[in-house]
Amino acid sequence: MLSLFGYVLAAAILIITPLYILYKPPRFVIRLAQRQWEDVLWNVATSKRILALTIDDGPSEYTSEILDILRSNDATATFFVIGSHATPAREEILRDLIRHGNELANHAMRDEPSYLLSETELIDNINCVQKMLSDIEATARPGANGVGLDSKLTQSALYFRPGGGFFSTKMREVLSKMGYHLTLGDIYPHDPFVPFWKINNWHILSSVHPGGIIICHDGRSWTPPMLRKLLPELKRRGYRVVTLTALLKEGNALDTSTSAYPR
Repeated sequence: MLSLFGYVLAAAILIITPLYILYKPPRFVIRLAQRQWEDVLWNVATSKRILALTIDDGPSEYTSEILDILRSNDATATFFVIGSHATPAREEILRDLIRHGNELANHAMRDEPSYLLSETELIDNINCVQKMLSDIEATARPGANGVGLDSKLTQSALYFRPGGGFFSTKMREVLSKMGYHLTLGDIYPHDPFVPFWKINNWHILSSVHPGGIIICHDGRSWTPPMLRKLLPELKRRGYRVVTLTALLKEGNALDTSTSAYPR
């Protein structure tokens, strides 16, 4: 017969286990999600030590610092931009991101759950932000290192990450018709809710694998110190940290005529 301690322990395990799976899902959970939603980009099948870094919710007062950290570690990233954050005063830092080999992607107009938007609101959100990003890309100039905008890629590689990270069947249908790749990822330290860079750094480093897609967030003071530790360690382990487009190209997965990705 179980003691009181045994009951408490069993209850704790029943509560903690699903929470931990949500916090740090095992690879088989990601594979199940891939089978269920084949048109959603979670990661890329490759044996190469290459990762995509995606950074949500910018631009912010930390974006310039993040760019400096990326440059000092020979890394690039895909920045999922919230339209309302891309004020005129912050457009230049977005151009700087492009000049140094990074790419911009669509994270809707406001920081809110995208799945709650009506179909019309969602389409308007996406189009408004994409127009903003296209205008910024068109006015970007090559940087001092000679890196500039590859217009062919920016026109064809359309990524959308829903606010809140949740999506619906209707959203998937809308994005498919609009030619967007619904993009999530499989390495996510829940950094908007965990303001401890060392924990977030541990989460990512213990989860990395070839072809993984890292999700982290701009607009948080703990993101720059995390990247300062994370990127050199990934480099030491032999990983290259690149944009989504670069990862997809190396994994032979980018096909702008379909929404299919290898698993």
